Amino acid sequence: MSEQNVHLVCPHCQATNRVPMARLSATPNCGKCGQPLLTGNPHELNAQTVNKIIQKNEVLTIVDFWASWCQPCLMMAPQFKAAASQLPQVVFAKIQTDKYEQAAAPYNIRSLPTMVAFKHGKEVARQSGALPSDQIVQWVRSLRT
Repeated sequence: MSEQNVHLVCPHCQATNRVPMARLSATPNCGKCGQPLLTGNPHELNAQTVNKIIQKNEVLTIVDFWASWCQPCLMMAPQFKAAASQLPQVVFAKIQTDKYEQAAAPYNIRSLPTMVAFKHGKEVARQSGALPSDQIVQWVRSLRT
């Protein structure tokens, strides 16, 4: 039986890497730039990176759609970061919708903050409203089963 591989997009250089599933817990590095692929921190997306991160990552990817003027978004930011540190095999990313309106538009975000879970480029769930880190972790874990 052959080992299953997944594609992971490097949050540093955007190279797509093929990683054996068994190595996901071993903090794999990018084959191009040598940086960690799974950082345990949310990384900021922009108009050039949002689609690649969502479409090419084959692991669970949680994207926080937020805006700089949104107080609940700002309150949730440290909670989102804390949740990311507890789930290092999940990709956490953020996109600022007021800065990258066109990039966020295809995802039909109606309220902020909204977290959208993607796997293999497809939306698998979404959660609107600010949550504490333990509830974010619980929600993400419920998607992995």
